[in-house]
Parts: sequence; C-alpha cells; structure tokens
Amino acid sequence: MEPEISLHLPLSVAVPLVVLCLALGAYMSAAETAVTGASRPRMHRLAQQGSKRAAVVNTLLDRKDEAVGAVLLGNSVVNILSASLTTAVLTSLFGAAGVVYATIIVGVLVVIFAEVMPKTWALLRADRVALILAPSIVVTVALLGPLARAVAWISRIFLRLLGVHTTLGHDSEEQADVLRGAIELHGSGQSDDDAPAEKAMLRSVLDLADRTVSDVMTHRGNVVLIDADDPSDEIVAQMLAAPYTRVPLYRDQPDNIIGVLHAKDMFRAVRAAGGPADVKVDDVMTQAWFIPESTILFNQLQAFRARHEHFAIVVDEYGALRGIVTLEDILEEIVGDIEDEHDAIKRGVIAREDGSLVSQGDVPIRDLNREFGWNLPEDIAITIAGLVLHEARRIPEVGQVYAFFGFRFEILKREGTRISELRIVPPAAIQTAD
Repeated sequence: MEPEISLHLPLSVAVPLVVLCLALGAYMSAAETAVTGASRPRMHRLAQQGSKRAAVVNTLLDRKDEAVGAVLLGNSVVNILSASLTTAVLTSLFGAAGVVYATIIVGVLVVIFAEVMPKTWALLRADRVALILAPSIVVTVALLGPLARAVAWISRIFLRLLGVHTTLGHDSEEQADVLRGAIELHGSGQSDDDAPAEKAMLRSVLDLADRTVSDVMTHRGNVVLIDADDPSDEIVAQMLAAPYTRVPLYRDQPDNIIGVLHAKDMFRAVRAAGGPADVKVDDVMTQAWFIPESTILFNQLQAFRARHEHFAIVVDEYGALRGIVTLEDILEEIVGDIEDEHDAIKRGVIAREDGSLVSQGDVPIRDLNREFGWNLPEDIAITIAGLVLHEARRIPEVGQVYAFFGFRFEILKREGTRISELRIVPPAAIQTAD
C-alpha cells in the first residue's frame, strides 16, 4: 500500500494564513494595475515638482516589465498557496468533497477580494494608487525580481520558438497617436460645437509636423505683385492700395521675383527724398527669401524665428512662383483666423437655414474641417473645389451634384475651368432632409 500523506492544520492557523494570502493577492493585483495604468506624463511632472514617490514610480515605469513580472509572480504564488491551504483543511474535514468546497470558496474569495475589488480601485485611481504603493512595489521587485527575470527569460525562449519578437521598441507614430487620443479626450463630455478652443489648438500644433507650407500659403493667383519697372509714384499708389505691408517685386514676368518691398521702407524713402519721383525701388527693396513648397510647417516656423523674418516666397521644384507664406499664416494654423483692421475679410462660406452651406471654391478644406468639425480629407487637395475635381475626375458642369465622403456637393458657379461656388450639404443635413 502506498503511504497516505495528509496535512492537518487547525482552523486557528489556516484561516489567518488564507486571509493573509488573500490580502497579499489583493495588494499584488492593485500594484499590477497601478503600474500598468499610471500616467507617465503626470508622474514626470510631479517628479519635477519634487515628489519623491513620483520619482520612484518613474523608476518602476522604466522597468515596467520587471515590476509587473514580479507582482504577477507573487500574485500567482499567494493565490495558489491560499487554494492549497483551504483544500488541505476542507479535505481533512469533509474528505474528497472538500476539494469541491475549497474550489468554490477560494474561487469566490480570490475573484472578489483579491482580483476585482483591488483592480477596480487601482484602475479608477491609478496615479494615486501607484504613488501609495510605490515603495512597497520596490521591495517586492527586490525580493521577487531575480525569479521574475528567470521566468521572463524562459517565456521569451518559448515565444521566440513560436516566432514572436520580444524586443522592446518605441514606435514614434504610436506615441503620437496616444498623444492625439489624449487631446481628443479633452472636453469629451461636451459636444463638438462646444469643444474647448485649446483642444483644436493642441491638435493643430501636432499637425504642424505633417503639413507643408503649400497647405497654408496664399496662392499666386491671390498674391499682390508689383512690377519693379513701374514708375515710383505708381508703386507708391499700389502699396497704399494693397492691404499688406510686404509686397513681392518682379521684373519682366511674375515668376521672376527680385525682392520684397516693405511699405514702411518705401514711405521712409519717399519722405527722405521729398517725393516718390526720386526714389529707386531697387535701393529700398530687401532680398527675397525663397523656400520650396514641400517645407514642413514646423520647420518653417523655426526658420522664421531663427531668421527674424515673417515673409517667404514659395516656389516649386522648377523655381516657379507658387505663392507666399507668412508667420501669421502658420500662427493661424494653430489659433485660427487672425483678422485685423487691414484684412480683407472674406470667409467665403454662407450657412443656409436647411443646414447646407454655400462656399467659394477656393476655401481651404482645413478651414472647413476646423470651423464645422468635419473630417474631409486634407491630403487630396487644398481647397474644396480641388477636392470635388479630384473625386469627379472631370470638369463638372453647373448644376451637377456629387456625393462622396458622406457629403453632397452641388456646383453653383464656374469661371472657365475653375469651380467658383458650390453648395455643400453635410451628412447631418442630408439625414434631416431624407
């Protein structure tokens, strides 16, 4: 006969041990959730403000795999130990049926008190719990870290055999998506129309690295140009009529930009000469700064700051004039339209009572998306007319209606081959009409 091995523990000893195991299991569960859910940006800010516990949490976050491995290992050990102790006691009291009783009792106790309750608490207050438990987690990692590392090493071997890569990496695109997600959560309790302005501004700051000057520049068709060979008095008159302080100068043909004329410089020269007749525009103008249309907005903003300039000429790969970009254009991309008393205010969009809008064809898609909370693609074309042309694959006729991206577009006016005015019906208005 095989010898029988039995473990007889008095209830006065077994019950406190099981309670202790459940308490340790609850601690391990809360610690695991706190470490994985703690906000690294907030901990970094608190550490900079002098919080020692936040600095400890940052250290744990830098070793997150080791910290989580240690608490998971400890959690598994105490849960198994509590189950073993309960099984030993109940089998001594009820025989083989004690295994069933132990499974039910320990299962309920572990799920409720050692898993759900502590993890819910830590999930709802991840940063606070991480700060509270940080010192004890460091002790846990010190005690169980070596064993956890050994278990993790063995796990990685089996994962490699299964073809799973275990090398840790930092995906900048993924991190940017996390930051964008945090921005979108800002003011999530409000409707899109009531979303705080700072939400749109933060989103726009991130977009600076993905957009080029061609997206915000003033197109050459709308650029005021002055022929440098015109008489000085005519140049002065054109400067007075223009709503801008800086105007590009060309000679022979518009693509041949030779410099930029500043209104103040011109008027100072006129005053010093006693009249415009004796002023030579070549002596007053400043050198033009040419930049390619593919320049990233963030880089151009940095360049404006470095050169202490506010104005640049945008050219294409052949050196032909594409438009102009100013510091104000980039700032408006972040904060929205900046209008002063000299701006020619022309939004180009009129809202109608039925929910549709009448828009000029040259209105930028970016402006429409920001103004009305739409999600029309901005990488296909710059203007709304360009988007319609791209999707229509032809020059549309007046009266034609197109439907794409959930919107309805009706051509109202056309100037030559250019769509000058169109009616836009957003999805909400289409559903109302239907």
